Amino acid sequence: MTSSAVDPALLEQTRQRVFLALFIALAVVLHTFEALLPNPLPWFRIGLANIMALTALFLYGIRALWIVNLARILIGSLLLGSLFSPAFMLSLSGGLAATLLMSLGFRLWRPKIGPVGVSLLGALGHIGGQLLIAWLLIVRHPSIWMMLPFFLLFALISGMVNGLVADYLLDVVSGHPAFSRLRTMFAEQA
Repeated sequence: MTSSAVDPALLEQTRQRVFLALFIALAVVLHTFEALLPNPLPWFRIGLANIMALTALFLYGIRALWIVNLARILIGSLLLGSLFSPAFMLSLSGGLAATLLMSLGFRLWRPKIGPVGVSLLGALGHIGGQLLIAWLLIVRHPSIWMMLPFFLLFALISGMVNGLVADYLLDVVSGHPAFSRLRTMFAEQA
């Protein structure tokens, strides 16, 4: 079946599904690539896959953010062989907390918050969710919370880097004809 220019709503819906599938695939690749990199300490990851989730959020909204993040966590864990392991539980809890905070921040402060701010919220939520689940399921000792300042510092740095990259990606993508409506949307918000 070929999409026709007569039905622009169907064309836009199909285009959105294709780009969401692309964002999920790229997020899974980044998630898997990052898992292969050496980590200086446990749980320290930059969160490169969140760049694709942020891009989906600012292009298609909160629902797209949830789809990209949940699909990335499930597919990435399946590919890495960690599905339903403690690492998966940490990833899922951090991802859910991050996605929830990013969704709330986007919904409450949308005209005033950009990709960097949303990314910072997500990074802080991810660290909080992971430490909570690590404390509840793995290390039942209060000293785990002593690592919180170090994790928060790392979250702020990685959240800022990911937000800046997502902002740059949104600028590049907005020049593509498939996203022509974004140019007018971003111009109205400026």
